[in-house]
Amino acid sequence: MTRTSQEIRLAARPAGRPDASTWELTTSEVPEPAEGQIVVRVGLISLDPAMRGWLNDVRSYIPPVGVGEVMRALGAGEVVASAHPDFAVGDVVSGNFGVCEYALSDTKGVAHLDLDVAPMETWLGALGMPGMTAYFGLEDVGRVQPGDTVLVSAAAGAVGSTVAQLAKAKGCRVIGVAGGPDKVAWLRELGLDEVIDRRDGDLLRQVRKAAPDGIDVYFDNVGGELLDAALANLARGARVVICGAISTYNDETLAEGPRRYMSLLVFRATMQGFVVFDYADRYPEGVAAISRLIADGRMTATETVLEGGVPAFPDALLGLFDGVNTGKLLLRV
Repeated sequence: MTRTSQEIRLAARPAGRPDASTWELTTSEVPEPAEGQIVVRVGLISLDPAMRGWLNDVRSYIPPVGVGEVMRALGAGEVVASAHPDFAVGDVVSGNFGVCEYALSDTKGVAHLDLDVAPMETWLGALGMPGMTAYFGLEDVGRVQPGDTVLVSAAAGAVGSTVAQLAKAKGCRVIGVAGGPDKVAWLRELGLDEVIDRRDGDLLRQVRKAAPDGIDVYFDNVGGELLDAALANLARGARVVICGAISTYNDETLAEGPRRYMSLLVFRATMQGFVVFDYADRYPEGVAAISRLIADGRMTATETVLEGGVPAFPDALLGLFDGVNTGKLLLRV
């Protein structure tokens, strides 16, 4: 049986914010799987800030998406054809399937999902790459300890909201930064100790007021002005975790570097970047820890699901940079 699949391909590398010229909507035939392959009907596509970086033809931790290629994306769906002994028709799985309706996969990196543990949406959020990013970034890179003061940027997003709740469960004092009264109110409902609205401006003053004794761990998803505000308010021995810098991803020129980096010297602090894929062999540890917190009611997994299928992907991706989501942002196929 041959299936047709709509897909989004990279038509041209964007300069700045992606627009209609960046993408091409195409249709292709998906053949029956050869030995060792499966075909997945994609149900949900994960929308992640890292996608913007994958469009740039620069040296990075992963090769860029090639012009003419299907846009890289994590997703989840159902196996509809299989020539692999470990995957049966009807299995629900996640993997790097791309922005498409049907994906032919060699099963590399494909994982079975247990919907008795959590719904498919959560397996792409708190139990997926964002959750693993939060867990290993906070535990291994941030070396978080009970009693620490933890500052989290983009705290209403997929990674940030998980970091904030993990830190609370660890016994930390948690300060979240988000944009707008609705997100601020939601973070307060999650139990954060302080919430800063970045739209109120003067981030240096706001951070200093929220953390008068300094910050032990800063989990940075944003970069820019907020990174400088955090660096200016570190506690001795602080750990700055560089996860991302979404505020700069669509800049057409290189953003200014942190101006207050000498605070690392003054406060004997460290600043370290990391890539979650380096922890792939330990994902079961992170899944188990976060699953327990969800089951115990100590963590809320939240997803914002956009409709419209594959053709809606270009606008849906921009929603990340416009802050349309609370928690994990997904596109339903």
